[in-house]
Amino acid sequence: MPVINRIADFASDMKEWRQHLHAHPELLFETHETSAFVVERLKEFGVDEVATGIGRTGVVGVIKGQGEGPMIGLRADMDALPIQEVRDLPYKSKVDGKMHACGHDGHTTMLLGAARYLAETRNFAGSVALIFQPAEEGGGGGREMVEDGMMERFGIGRVFGMHNWPGLPLGKIEMTPGPTMAAADTFDIVIKGFGAHAAYPHDSVDPIVVGMAVGQAMQSIVARNVDPIDTAVVSITKFIAGTAHNVIAEEALLAGTVRTLREETRQDIAKKIKALAEGVAAAHGASAEVDYRFGYPVTINDPQEAAFAARVAEKLVGAENVDSERAAEMGAEDFSYMLQKVPGAYVFVGQGDTAGLHHPEYDFNDEAAPIGASLYARLVEEAQPVAR
Repeated sequence: MPVINRIADFASDMKEWRQHLHAHPELLFETHETSAFVVERLKEFGVDEVATGIGRTGVVGVIKGQGEGPMIGLRADMDALPIQEVRDLPYKSKVDGKMHACGHDGHTTMLLGAARYLAETRNFAGSVALIFQPAEEGGGGGREMVEDGMMERFGIGRVFGMHNWPGLPLGKIEMTPGPTMAAADTFDIVIKGFGAHAAYPHDSVDPIVVGMAVGQAMQSIVARNVDPIDTAVVSITKFIAGTAHNVIAEEALLAGTVRTLREETRQDIAKKIKALAEGVAAAHGASAEVDYRFGYPVTINDPQEAAFAARVAEKLVGAENVDSERAAEMGAEDFSYMLQKVPGAYVFVGQGDTAGLHHPEYDFNDEAAPIGASLYARLVEEAQPVAR
């Protein structure tokens, strides 16, 4: 497997780091032990500057290369998920109800591997910022680090991130020019009707009947309001109402998610959900209160930076192992906030045939870590070559 020789030399160390992190998962911004582990490793490697407390528990390490030049950013996420691990691994999670089910332990390890190599070799101009981010899994740690002024403080001019991908063969690398991951929004709709005895439905305004009508009507939003060339998902994932077999409820709750790849489409759907819920409810003599919450924005790769990442990946693993026109995903990523500030790209690294992300049997493939670390390192060396 194509890996930088020096990184291959300490692949066993990377495996050790990753499995330690896997055994000690932390959620959201509570990545205190993980951040401390990262800081300890960066100092061991001789990184020039280590800043903590960015985005609450985020860490940024800076390595200076040869001579003057720009600052490139490399990002990895650190947080785990509130999932109970089911596999009996030697390094199984030691924390009940928490596990690294998305591979952030592997992402952190990949960036630590790149940090060790870059600190040893410094075969690049300018500097590199190593961004270790908390709270990707719903907390918006990327937004918090950006709002803390990270990009300006370190003068980051371009930024790259990556994610492992189950089902993509080991050694394969993919990226998408333009929108690559969706915006993720959530909504709650409270239908208010009028309760009654179930034997006398004519005395009620049944919020369950109204809720079903609202839910059915919402299926037309994508089918009849979104350009077929565009992509969007509207999913109702909760419908809660009632407390007894013989009582018509007063209220019903519908909740769900909206995924979009264009900001225009996102705003249109938000308005449509509100208008549709209120209108259908009113037609039935009920009312609807809509709480629509905008979450992570669309993750948009700069086309030039995505093409650059593809060229670097091709040199590393061969053109036959790189897909530079990957279809966009409807999952979401808060790396999007960093890409709103500076150009960059988010790429996917093959994890092999394993359990899927967010699955209780998932485990990061340690063989993927040296590949990811090598790609991080080569992105820096190719982006900021030393003048000859």
